[in-house]
Amino acid sequence: MKSGLEDVIAAETKLSDVDGAAGRLIIRGVSLDDLVATSRFEDVAALLLDGLFDEHIDAASIRTRLGTARVSLFAHVKAADAALLALPPVDAMRALLARVDDGDDFATAIRLMAASAVFLPAVLRMQKGETPIEPDASLSQSADILRMLTGRMPTAEQTAGLDAYLVTISDHGLNASTFASRVIASTHAGLTSSVLAAISALKGPLHGGAPGPVLDMLDGVGKPENARAWLSQALDHGERLMGFGHRIYRVRDPRADALKTALKPIFTSGQADAGRIALAEAIEAAALALLKERKPDRPLDVNVEYYTALLLDALGFPRNAFTGVFAIGRTIGWIAHAREQTLDGRLIRPQSRYVGPLPKAA
Repeated sequence: MKSGLEDVIAAETKLSDVDGAAGRLIIRGVSLDDLVATSRFEDVAALLLDGLFDEHIDAASIRTRLGTARVSLFAHVKAADAALLALPPVDAMRALLARVDDGDDFATAIRLMAASAVFLPAVLRMQKGETPIEPDASLSQSADILRMLTGRMPTAEQTAGLDAYLVTISDHGLNASTFASRVIASTHAGLTSSVLAAISALKGPLHGGAPGPVLDMLDGVGKPENARAWLSQALDHGERLMGFGHRIYRVRDPRADALKTALKPIFTSGQADAGRIALAEAIEAAALALLKERKPDRPLDVNVEYYTALLLDALGFPRNAFTGVFAIGRTIGWIAHAREQTLDGRLIRPQSRYVGPLPKAA
């Protein structure tokens, strides 16, 4: 019995493979490096979902159908009352997602992918007292998300940056939220139920709820020359260095480099403060050196959260919304795993071992 289910095989999947020892991620036969270099949100959605529904799925049709769905789903934004808007963004987004019909067909999958893209920007604007912006069906998913967030048409570099992020985090093996999605799907509940369960798992700080504190760390360090002293003090107080270490990867998280690459055009084109990435690189170098000195027996390297925080901050997302943006991208993987479980799996019903008190003998 392993309380964290380490090394327990709970599913066979054709969707993604995470090689923690080699630092490699493969998504449906394509390496992450190749996928990020050539794909947008719609491309990876087609890659992961084709073959799991009754109809053929391609990127062009997904883009068209997502645009139409975003426009129709905007009507649900009016349900965001004061109580809902008082919630953290990911919770408010989840509440609005619960309004999506709980089907198991491709039309439901499209609505779920479109819904999070509409609801998160709308919630963020309304929480600031601003009017939500209606979707534009002619735009790509990433471009429309940024336009609905900021009220401006994004640059090519910004759109490419968000696409790179959404592609990078689209699927990642049997992580906690994906497992939650498969458990719900194994009962033959609908896709909306699976996605809602997955978001509930994702928001936990031990899973997807931690990128924001990376920026708190950068703010605390302030200048590159302060990095080693600040980080040393944090480690002396038993604090965790945010953005370093991963449950699976024993080497550098390949997603970190993919996102760092996506960041460069935004900073080099002057669309974000170049000093910010210089600070991040100084902190990264200092942190890796300190972790090697302090914890030589533990392989701790940069994870996906580190450059996620920098990228999403540069794109204009507030740090309390980062988990919600993660959910927009990971919804593709949740849906794919839910369909794979429904088509090929059984009801997930593990056993437990009772270790409590026994009744007294008569």
